[in-house]
Amino acid sequence: MYQLQSLEAIIDKFWWVLPIFILCITWSVIWKGIALWKSARNGSKAWFIVLLLVNTIGILEIIYVFVFSKKEKNAD
Repeated sequence: MYQLQSLEAIIDKFWWVLPIFILCITWSVIWKGIALWKSARNGSKAWFIVLLLVNTIGILEIIYVFVFSKKEKNAD
């Protein structure tokens, strides 16, 4: 009974954490999906594995999308 009251007190005090947590998860999933899609389309197996296994709340994914996913154009 005491543990339940303690849990309710924690929830009442930190209610604002849940929306931030949901926002972080949504942000991360969107950027991870974009980065994984681009790395798969570019044939970057190493990047795909790293992006799949490492969770950086979207930071590594954003860096990949804007810096490393650019395809090099061949000089004709």
